[in-house]
Amino acid sequence: MNNADIALAPDFGHRWVDALLETFLGRADELGDLDRRSGDGDFGTNIASALRRAQRNIDADRPQDYAGWLTAVSRGFLGTGGTSGPLFGMFFRELSRCAAGAEPTLAEFARGLAAGLATVQRYGGAEVGHKTMVDAIAPAAELLESQLGSNDSPDLLLARAAQAAVDGARSTADLLAKRGRASYVGEVARGVIDPGAAAAAIVLQAAAAAQVGGRADTSWLSS
Repeated sequence: MNNADIALAPDFGHRWVDALLETFLGRADELGDLDRRSGDGDFGTNIASALRRAQRNIDADRPQDYAGWLTAVSRGFLGTGGTSGPLFGMFFRELSRCAAGAEPTLAEFARGLAAGLATVQRYGGAEVGHKTMVDAIAPAAELLESQLGSNDSPDLLLARAAQAAVDGARSTADLLAKRGRASYVGEVARGVIDPGAAAAAIVLQAAAAAQVGGRADTSWLSS
């Protein structure tokens, strides 16, 4: 069996959502600060609101499998204002649909990530280099797709995908924004990591952490 057919860790969806809640709520201020330096400053508040809404969905629906956990998060973001909230909501909705069983295989997860990226690009119109969440998601999706079928473990590939997302997010600091609020302020946002890309990288880091039962190291966000 190659890595494509290997199911991710038992209870992966639950563990991923727990990691998302813990990591995002602990980093909302930093994400808000990035947005204040490059946009209108409400990103951190919107993320926190989306996750509180997701928590209420979880408490009400008591998810039983991966699809249920990711759907709760998707609905939390879809009810959030601004541009990035609905885009993250659609991104998680695609991920929620990727698994045929209780938890996704690595190949299903890779297809879900690629579908989420395609949806974000279809509705947001962003390409790599536009200084958006796409700059973090695209390299992670490409890495997983390129290494499916190898003998490397899902643990290792999810960790590599998370690092690719972090590298992509950090690269946005050098870019001039072509989409989103930061595109209105031009050079003012140069030198600042795009908050949407940072959030997308944290999503991938949380997935890698959930797979191995660890914690996401987001110290790069403030370095």
